[in-house]
Amino acid sequence: MQTSPVAAAPGIATDALEPVPPSAQARREITHAGFWPSVLFAVAATSILIGIIWDISWHISIGRDTFWTPAHMAVYLGGLLGGFTGGWLALRYTFFPGPNARNESVSIFGVRAPLGAWVTMWGAVAMLTSAPFDDWWHNAYGLDVRIISPPHTVLGIGMIAISVGALLVGLAHQNRANDRTGNWLFTYIGAVFVTLGSVFSMELTFPNLQHAATFYEVCAAVFVLRLVTLGVAGRISWPTTRVATISVGIQCLATWILPLFHAQPKLAPIFNPVTHMVPPAFPVLIMVPAVGIDLLLQKTPLSDSPWKRVLLGCLLGTVFIATFIPVQWLFAEFLLTPHADNWFFAGDRYWGYQTRIDHLWTHKFFRLAKDMDGYDPLTPRAVGLTWLIASVSSWLGVVWGGWMKRVHR
Repeated sequence: MQTSPVAAAPGIATDALEPVPPSAQARREITHAGFWPSVLFAVAATSILIGIIWDISWHISIGRDTFWTPAHMAVYLGGLLGGFTGGWLALRYTFFPGPNARNESVSIFGVRAPLGAWVTMWGAVAMLTSAPFDDWWHNAYGLDVRIISPPHTVLGIGMIAISVGALLVGLAHQNRANDRTGNWLFTYIGAVFVTLGSVFSMELTFPNLQHAATFYEVCAAVFVLRLVTLGVAGRISWPTTRVATISVGIQCLATWILPLFHAQPKLAPIFNPVTHMVPPAFPVLIMVPAVGIDLLLQKTPLSDSPWKRVLLGCLLGTVFIATFIPVQWLFAEFLLTPHADNWFFAGDRYWGYQTRIDHLWTHKFFRLAKDMDGYDPLTPRAVGLTWLIASVSSWLGVVWGGWMKRVHR
């Protein structure tokens, strides 16, 4: 019997916890009805992702000249589209329920909607709330000196909520339809979800930090949970590898396309007079551990035993550090050489206009000199901590992915 993704709570109807198995005709109707909302949520999440990457490049290439930048509009368009689509689904399932409404939605205080739609609507409210807050922040304090600021934190929480909501809607469609289209749609939304994680950790993962311990610990926390979860929940072959490859491809497109557009700094001080949009650094090679994760998941059936899931998490954590650390370590060395200074790898081209360019330090790894602040070498103890983070993240991913395999609403 299918189980509901929510537990009984005040205001949630208990009939939402026990869906009725649909007939063959109802199954076809479910497949058709769930496709277009999933597509709209995928478009919303994609618009947010494009907007946030574009906005970061805008800040370090041009500076903030107005709130109404194209990048901001792309972000808030995604928020509005996700919020309106979730609202439309709530109206549809509450006032115009079809014969399968109970199987496709949960009820909160008498209002019915898919679980992902509820999460997305909450995220849209958070995003729209952050807009005037962000505008006031810039008028009061000027340009952001870091990606993370109070209004950006609220905005980021909203964006993550919309991506999670889109993922849940796509997941429910995949699990109900169980066809190639639904499987690929969920895989794509999962790739957007992974890419958003890489964007929010960008300040700790650019190439000059990729020999420091914190980089590998952050990657273990940000990527492993997402990749393992999607690998367990996906119904397509090699789901983790496909998600990671699409995610890296999206980031590569941003790295290659943004420098094609002219840009001129408009805020002082200008230490690096860029002439084109500054691209993000070349993405982290998460495809490598993704292959190892897929291979292990294929050979290890998912067990209901808590201890076996813990063991599987430890094995997945071991796979991550055994594949990711040596490959990324060597690749980072290449990225800091003149051989990577081209349009493809964008080596030494990801510095903004407020950076004082000096090849004596821009081509070096940071946090490795004992006489400087932030000393953070990759010691055996740091490798052990990375393994622990990766193992815990893998265990959580196995648990979350196992729950996701049962979501139908």
